[in-house]
Amino acid sequence: MPKEKGNKLNGTLGEKENQGTLPKHVAITMDGNRRWAKKNGLAITGGQEAGFRRAVEMTVDFFNVGIHTVSLFAFSSENWGRPKDEVNYWMDLFGVFSKIMLPQAEREKIKVSVIGTRENIPASLRDAIIKAEEATKSYEGKHLILALDYSGKNDILEACKSLAEKVKNGLIQVEDIDEKLMENELMTKCSEFPNPDLLIRTGGEQRISNFFLWQSAYSELYFPTVQWPDFGKAEYLEALTWYQQRQRRFGRRV
Repeated sequence: MPKEKGNKLNGTLGEKENQGTLPKHVAITMDGNRRWAKKNGLAITGGQEAGFRRAVEMTVDFFNVGIHTVSLFAFSSENWGRPKDEVNYWMDLFGVFSKIMLPQAEREKIKVSVIGTRENIPASLRDAIIKAEEATKSYEGKHLILALDYSGKNDILEACKSLAEKVKNGLIQVEDIDEKLMENELMTKCSEFPNPDLLIRTGGEQRISNFFLWQSAYSELYFPTVQWPDFGKAEYLEALTWYQQRQRRFGRRV
């Protein structure tokens, strides 16, 4: 595989130059909204709203340095176990986000995809998702993936079921199954770069929490202590600069 040319950080995020290669795909777990709210003497909903505003504010900046794909872990399948009023508030915010995001995505030519299980989310939100995906499906170069009601374990499980069904129906042989076929069944098949080069989790917790379990096998993992509502341009630039200083081996000697 030919080496990719190195890029340097530019755009609106800062003037710091670095000759390391930028990631093609950055995945972000937006953690810390609840702790941010508690720290600032606010209700949990106040933290959720602040996190929502941060996602809206950062959407364009994610791509201004040359990143192709950005995935945001917005709501995990396990989050349904939280208090009902908190979950309902999240669903309302996602509905608002989709309405704000669509004109912004169309203006900036950002393709929008939503992955996860859609059966449990409100019908109005499902309709908004379909509208956003349909309106932006032809855009290239900037791809925003929202993981909503997403589970990495379920992603792998459903992919295995699909492959098993294809074997059962004689469409493929067991011997045909390899990593490429598996990746073509995962929800991230919507992306030109399905596996994140850099996975950021804000809030200081150092775990993946069921996000992109297959896809992050060789991702660089970055765990800043800043809570998501405080994760701005400077913090994003710092994460990318950290990534550029990494020497990625993929299990091989360099």
